[in-house]
Amino acid sequence: MNHTNGMYPVETSGRLPLGTVVSGSLSEGVKVRLDDGVSIEDVKVGTFVSIQGQRSRFLGVLTEIELLSTDDGITAAPPDASRPLLSQVLSGTVAYNSITVEPMLIIGADTMNTAQPAKTIPPHFSRVSLADEEDIQMVFGSEDAGHFYIGNPMDMEVRLCLDINEMVKRSNGVFGKSGTGKTFLTRLLLIGILQNGAASNLIFDMHGEYGWRGSSEHTNEVKGLKQLFSSRVAVFTLDPESASRRGISTDYEISIGYDDIEPEDVDILRDTWGLSDVAADTAHSLREKFGVSWLRMFLEHPSGEEFNTLAGDMNVPTSTLRALRNRLMQLRRFGFITEGRGGNSVNEILNYLRRGMHVVLEFGRYGNNIDAYLLIANLLTRRIHDRYVRMSEQASGDATQQPRPLVITIEEAHKFLSSAIARNTIFGNIAREMRKYNVTLLVVDQRPSGIDDEVMSQLGTKIACLLDNERDTDAVLSGVSGSRKLRTVLARLESNRQALMFGHALPMPVVIQTREYGSPESYRELGFVEAAELKAQVDKDMDVLFGPSAC
Repeated sequence: MNHTNGMYPVETSGRLPLGTVVSGSLSEGVKVRLDDGVSIEDVKVGTFVSIQGQRSRFLGVLTEIELLSTDDGITAAPPDASRPLLSQVLSGTVAYNSITVEPMLIIGADTMNTAQPAKTIPPHFSRVSLADEEDIQMVFGSEDAGHFYIGNPMDMEVRLCLDINEMVKRSNGVFGKSGTGKTFLTRLLLIGILQNGAASNLIFDMHGEYGWRGSSEHTNEVKGLKQLFSSRVAVFTLDPESASRRGISTDYEISIGYDDIEPEDVDILRDTWGLSDVAADTAHSLREKFGVSWLRMFLEHPSGEEFNTLAGDMNVPTSTLRALRNRLMQLRRFGFITEGRGGNSVNEILNYLRRGMHVVLEFGRYGNNIDAYLLIANLLTRRIHDRYVRMSEQASGDATQQPRPLVITIEEAHKFLSSAIARNTIFGNIAREMRKYNVTLLVVDQRPSGIDDEVMSQLGTKIACLLDNERDTDAVLSGVSGSRKLRTVLARLESNRQALMFGHALPMPVVIQTREYGSPESYRELGFVEAAELKAQVDKDMDVLFGPSAC
C-alpha cells in the first residue's frame, strides 16, 4: 500500500518512489517511466537514484528527462489548452514522462552488502526511487576521522562524505568558471586534509583566500585556515608590508636571492614572456659560463660591443640575447628578490611541514602578477620536491622513515601545466608520479582545457563546478566512463555552490550542494571556538573542579 508525503508517494520501504524500469541498456542507461503522482518538474538531472532489481539493488545517477507519447499524432495536434480535462486524461496514458538513469553501483547478496561497480542492469519493471540516507552512508561512508563532510546530495538533507585518505593518494583538481565557488570548495578540501591528518598542505595563495581570511560574495569576509586552526597553520608571505596593512601576523617572510635562481626556475615563464626556445635555452648556457651568479652577472653585463661579444660566445643572435635580458630585468621589480643569497625559505617551509603543520604562502601585492606567482611556486616546489625525493630514497624499505605526505595547492593551474610546458616542469612530473615520493597536487583552475591531457588523466579525483565552455567540459570529463551522460549533468549545475564530484576517492559520480562555510555555526562544526566561548568554558570547568571561588 502506498501513502503520500509531499510531492512523491511514499512506499513502505521508506524510499520515495519515482517510477518503473521499462527499457534500457548497459551502455545507454535504463529508461524509467515516472509514476503518475510524480511531477516531472520536481525531477532533476544529477539526482541520486536507487533501483530495486529481483536479487540486487542498483544505485545510479539521473542523467536525462524526457516527455514521450505512445501516439505521434498528439505531438502534431496537441489537445486544446482550453480543455484541461482532456489534457489530464491524456497525461499519464498517451502522454507520459520518462527519465534515464545510469546505474553505477550494485548491491546484492553476493557482494556482502557492499557496493560494487555495476556490470549489468536491472530487469524490466524494477521499481525506482530516490536514494535515502542509508544509501548515501553505505556508498560514501559516515562522517569520521577518515571521511570529511563536503556537502549534501542534490535535494537531500543528508551529509555526503569524501574519503580523505583515498583522495590524498593521487593529485586532484577543482574546476569551474569564476564565481562558482571553487575557492570555497578548495578551502573545505584543505580543511578536510588538515583535520584528517593524512598529509600536510603547502598552499600557494595567489589572492589571499586561504591564510588569515578570505572573501565571500555574500559577506565581507570569511575566516581562513589560520583563524580556524591557528596552532596548526603557518602563514608565510612575500609582502610583509601588505600583511601589516591588513593587520595580519605572519610566521615567516620569504626572500629569494639572485644567486638562488636557476635557469629551470624561469623556464616556466617562457610562454608568458614570449621567449623563443633558443632564448630560453640560452639561460642554461649563461649558467654554465658564469656559474651560480649567472643572473646577476648577466643583468649587469655591459651593453654595446661587449654585449655583442657575449652573444657571439653564446652562439646566439644579439637580438635574442637582448630579448632574454629584457625579460629577466622584470625580476628587479620584485621586492622579495635580494642580492646574493636570500633567506632559508625552503628549509623553513620543510621544518613546518615535518612537524605536521600546514603552510599558506601569501603573495600580497604580487598576487595579481602572474610572473611572480609562477616563479615562486616553481622555484620553491622544485626544491621541496627534490628534498622529498632524497628523503624517500634514503627511507627506501622503511615506511616509518618516509616523509610526511604533502599536498601542494596551485591556482591558475593551466599556467603550470599547459601542453607546451607540462612535460618539462616539476608540476607535470608530480602529477605523473602519482605520489611516488609522497607529493601530490591540488590544482585549481577555471580553464581546464588549458591543462595537458596527460596531466588531466592522472588527476585522481575531480570536482567540477559549472563550466560555460565546451572545451573545458570535455577536458574535465575526458577518459571518464559515461562522460557523455555526465556532460548533461555538469551543464545543468547551478551557478554557485554546486558541483559534480567523481574519481578515485568516490565510488561513483555525485552532484553535491557544498556545505555552508562562513557562518558561526559552520565554524563551530569545523571545531573553531571563539575566544570568548573558550574563556567561558574554562571558567565553567574551573567552577566544577574548584568551586566559584577559584575564579
